[in-house]
Amino acid sequence: MKLAEVLLPYQQRWVGDRSRVRVWEKSRRIGASYCEALQSAMEAAKSREAGGQDTFYLSYNKEMTQTFIRDCAFWAKVFNMVADEAEEVVLRDEDRDITVYRIRFASGFNVWGLPSEPRSLRSKQGRVILDEAAFVDDLPELMKAAFALLMWGGSVSILSTHNGEDNAFNELIKDIRAGNKKYSLHRTTLDDAIADGLFKTICKSGRPPKPWSAEAEEAWRAGIIADYGDGADEELFCIPNRSSGAYLTASMIEACMEDAPVITWTEPAADFVDWPLHIAETWTKGWIEENFAPLLAVLPEEQSHFCGVDFGRSGDLSVFWPATEQRDLRLTPPFVLELRNCPHRTQQQILFAILDKLPRFSGVSLDARGNGSALAEACRQQYGQGLVREVMISEGWYRETMPLLKSGIEDRTLILPKDSGILSDFRSLRVVKGVARLPEQRTKDKTGGRHGDSVIACAMMLDARKELAAYEPWDYVGVPLEGFDLAGWR
Repeated sequence: MKLAEVLLPYQQRWVGDRSRVRVWEKSRRIGASYCEALQSAMEAAKSREAGGQDTFYLSYNKEMTQTFIRDCAFWAKVFNMVADEAEEVVLRDEDRDITVYRIRFASGFNVWGLPSEPRSLRSKQGRVILDEAAFVDDLPELMKAAFALLMWGGSVSILSTHNGEDNAFNELIKDIRAGNKKYSLHRTTLDDAIADGLFKTICKSGRPPKPWSAEAEEAWRAGIIADYGDGADEELFCIPNRSSGAYLTASMIEACMEDAPVITWTEPAADFVDWPLHIAETWTKGWIEENFAPLLAVLPEEQSHFCGVDFGRSGDLSVFWPATEQRDLRLTPPFVLELRNCPHRTQQQILFAILDKLPRFSGVSLDARGNGSALAEACRQQYGQGLVREVMISEGWYRETMPLLKSGIEDRTLILPKDSGILSDFRSLRVVKGVARLPEQRTKDKTGGRHGDSVIACAMMLDARKELAAYEPWDYVGVPLEGFDLAGWR
């Protein structure tokens, strides 16, 4: 029997992930512990030469531990692994006796079910599973104890539904998304599981089996959501509770602000869009030379440079946010450029003028939604897809990118221009259902409306640094053959 026959795609992805530390942000009742039990049995059944090892399972209550051990025993029988029956063992401890659960395999390895206490992992070696980690008493201490096993080639799996915005598990998730923790992260909501066939599997395994239909699936989904009521977002859709309000405070933002120019382009005449192309380009070239060409000319040649673009035309601003990656890894903008009512052809001319002059230009990410797709596509054609990312902003993009922005502000490695409009943009971020994003409302300033345009451009710059920084253009330098004796070379 193959794994694809017994596990759904999201479970296969988890089992196939061989990272030393894996974290799974998940909905309830999607079979996460079930597939962990399968992997634990498979690892324990291997010989030492084949890489077999013990597994230590810890959760916050006894019933979950018993269920996990029973699932391991079930998988051992399904795959004909030679193992004893599950047993309850009392271990003598200096403070008190501890009841644990164990399955012994013919390989000599075991699967253990232990209490969720750091001392349970003393002097152990192998795999550690921290199940429903958001509900244990002291997750940081438990993780510290578990990570000690990594020294000897083990692995740590941390999986849980959410238990509040301020919970240590949610803080771990945010650290991973911000790039502060280099762990593997999986996320599976109820809808993700349904899309991968969860309800179809439930229908097949029912007693008796039931036929699947889209109508039955929708009714089942609605019933599950109704059962959880106000807790559905947290329990089923990976959105921690008590998650609303401003994402960044004014004091946090202002602490990262330094003197850097914010340059504003406005149309020189109401009919500028109708000017002949050569006249418009000549005027724009002069404007570029006057306003920011000198700032580009003094950028450090040895440092990498990135750029982010948020596109707007007549309603919103377009914002170009170049940045120098300093030796201490701070990201500093030589300037930020805001364009209001700027024609498409002029935006392209100005953007290319910036990117052409950035030393060690290492990547640009652009908002490619709607009309922004034309500028993003032209940029890709000019500089190549290795240096250009066309981003379709979505909730997933907000979820992955905004923690990078917040982390940079908290660490003061992200420098912002000291400007009231930029302060307003960054303060406009709101947490909606656990994800920081821009609200629909627009703010007003003395020159017109704003819609968080500069914060999106800055986040795009961070996106470029994260996704494109590994790209390094290179040229082949050949060896001159003049005077080289090919006949004598073998």
